[in-house]
Amino acid sequence: MASAFLASYLESIESVPGELQRNFNMMHDLDKRVQDLMKEIETIYSQYIEKAGELENSEKAKYLSDIRQKFDKSNTFSDDKVQLAMQTYEMVDKHIRRLDTDLQRLEAKQRNQDKKSDSRMFVDKTSDKKKKKKGSQPQTPEPTTSLPFSLISGQGEGLDMPVDPNEPTYCLCHQVSYGEMIGCDNGDCPVEWFHFACVGLSAKPKGSWFCPLCSKEMNK
Repeated sequence: MASAFLASYLESIESVPGELQRNFNMMHDLDKRVQDLMKEIETIYSQYIEKAGELENSEKAKYLSDIRQKFDKSNTFSDDKVQLAMQTYEMVDKHIRRLDTDLQRLEAKQRNQDKKSDSRMFVDKTSDKKKKKKGSQPQTPEPTTSLPFSLISGQGEGLDMPVDPNEPTYCLCHQVSYGEMIGCDNGDCPVEWFHFACVGLSAKPKGSWFCPLCSKEMNK
């Protein structure tokens, strides 16, 4: 399962280095164009200063208009460079978010498999006791629960996984605890704990935090 996940992820990012290189080259080209325009503006401005006393008003206006146009073009190139940088960041961030989500799913499946394995071991032990002590009823062990107090790095949507009826569920998605979770600061919150991704969080916020349900009630 892990090897299949790794192969799928590597395939999805195979084109990323080429896309990054292309975007960096484009940003470098835009930066060079801006620098060339600034040099041209500096040259025109120097000429204007030297001849200002000899120029007619129409000639002065032409110099100033030329400088203004080059400044506008330079601003356009700069805006294009900023947009390209933002697109590059979002591209990389998208792959990071996918990796975080897939890792959470992989960990959840592994935990679920471990629980099934533990259950099979318990059934086998119970069967052995029945063979040794006929007529006696085995005691069912109390279910163990792990409260979601640990904050582990990761993002992703609520995981669609089988829920042990003995294990408590949390959050708006009614799933068991996994990954990063945050507690609502409203002491009367009916849910109390939420998965980061389900409430749109990527990091623990500073100060008090109230879940969407409690925030809606407070706004009323």
